[in-house]
Amino acid sequence: MTPHAELVAFYELTQAKATYCRTLDTKDWNGLAALMVDDVEFGMSDGESEPDMTVGRNEVLALLKSLVAGAKTAHQVHTPEIDLAGDEAQVIWAVQDRAVFDNGTSVTGYGHYTERWVRRADEWLLASLRLSHLITDVKSTG
Repeated sequence: MTPHAELVAFYELTQAKATYCRTLDTKDWNGLAALMVDDVEFGMSDGESEPDMTVGRNEVLALLKSLVAGAKTAHQVHTPEIDLAGDEAQVIWAVQDRAVFDNGTSVTGYGHYTERWVRRADEWLLASLRLSHLITDVKSTG
């Protein structure tokens, strides 16, 4: 891959991840689904254990919907480590995510997304995502 092609891929991947965060936070489920391959894998962990993986676009979307039900969320990612190999990319993002639920409870997580993206028909699609929270801060109003 030429240096120019690497820069273009880097830009495209950062745009795709920004769209992921926005569509998740705005609950644009169709927009989020459009970023995923059919057999996408998703898992979350505390950073010390391997996550249980959910497989399949519909299954992952159902899980994400259940996790953010009754919450306003904000996902912020930065400082990506991107390893390109043709039409596949391994990416690690630093992440801070926050959910504030209708009952006043809030959860703020700090950690990393470890992802695999594949390029199909000139667009990058999410094939695998593992979220590892190294720190989780829960505050309750009670």
